[in-house]
Amino acid sequence: MDWLILFLSGVIGGVLNSIAGGGSFITFPALLFAGVPPIAANATNTFASCAGYISGAYALRHEIQSGTQQLKLVVGLCVIGGGIGAFLLLHTPEALFTQSVPWLLLFAALLFTFGGTLNKWLKKVTAKHKHATSAGAFFSAVLLLIVCVYGGYFNAGLGIVTLSYLALAGYTNINVMNGIKLLVSACASLAAIVFFVVNGSIDWPSGMAVLFGTLVGGYYSAKVSRRIPQQYVRTTVIIASFLITAYFFYAN
Repeated sequence: MDWLILFLSGVIGGVLNSIAGGGSFITFPALLFAGVPPIAANATNTFASCAGYISGAYALRHEIQSGTQQLKLVVGLCVIGGGIGAFLLLHTPEALFTQSVPWLLLFAALLFTFGGTLNKWLKKVTAKHKHATSAGAFFSAVLLLIVCVYGGYFNAGLGIVTLSYLALAGYTNINVMNGIKLLVSACASLAAIVFFVVNGSIDWPSGMAVLFGTLVGGYYSAKVSRRIPQQYVRTTVIIASFLITAYFFYAN
């Protein structure tokens, strides 16, 4: 029964990720409700989400290549940041991480809700500043590293955090931004997964159930996306994310 529930949560998460984002608000709590310990649930959710990042980045590979002239540097920073985040997670006491889960979910929920507004504001702020100086380039690199540390530590909300970083870095083409977002998410997640595998932190049966569900949901979401307005789906995700966050605050 748990396998079926996790598979269905993956299907829903895959559909949400394809239409409006926020699939981790379904898959991560589902893993917890299935009895997977919090740190293992987070590691497993990162594993289950990574296939979508990789396939999406491959689909937008031309946009990625046209959007950055320092691809090796970006990939390197993402791998280092994701590895650091995973290392920090694995050295966080289970009880402390359990207490932090509601706050991490709240942070991700707020980012998902107000991320669009934040990105618009950042684009206005950076419209006249392209960070061409050495100091600006260094700041941008450090910021990307921090984003990937977050992604390696807690995968939920990584897409919104990355888009905010890209807006601050001066990107304006949404297709390029989505491509780089997926590349960043894939590299940071893959680096984190290596640590999780070595540490034995991934619940493989649960992770495969969510992964297969995510692939099915993502595949069929094209038809769904034509029938359901994105704003309706987004509103539903926002409501669900805050309800789930409230539940975890109550449970703690």
